[in-house]
Amino acid sequence: MSIEPGVLAAIASPRRREILRLVWDRELSAGDIAQAMPDVTFGAVSLQLRALADAGLVETRIDHRYRFYRANMEALAPVRELLERMWSDALWRLKVAAELEQTRRGPRPQSSRRPSPKAMKRRQKK
Repeated sequence: MSIEPGVLAAIASPRRREILRLVWDRELSAGDIAQAMPDVTFGAVSLQLRALADAGLVETRIDHRYRFYRANMEALAPVRELLERMWSDALWRLKVAAELEQTRRGPRPQSSRRPSPKAMKRRQKK
C-alpha cells in the first residue's frame, strides 16, 4: 500500500498529528479541539483542521453553528499503524511535546556576539 504525498505532508506537522490523535476514536468540535491545545489560537487550530480536511484525513459534520471532526480511517489506513505506534510510545510523546513547545516559541534568535576569550577558555577546559 503506497502513501500519498498529500497524506505525508499533512501528518508532517506535530500540531496536525496532535489533532488527529484527539479525533482518532471520537468526534470533537473545533472548539473542543482548540481547548485541548491551550497554547494555540482557535484560528491556528482552524487552519490545521482545514489542511487535514483538504488532505481528506478528517471527516467534517456540520450541526447548526458547530463543525465536528473525526479521523477518516479509510484515508489514514496507510499510516494508521505508524501513527498509533508513535502515540503509544512515551519517548515519542515527549518528542512531540518538545516540538510543539519549539513551534510555540518560534525560531531561536541567532546571536551575533562572539564569546569572549575568557568564555572560550572555560569551554575548552570542559
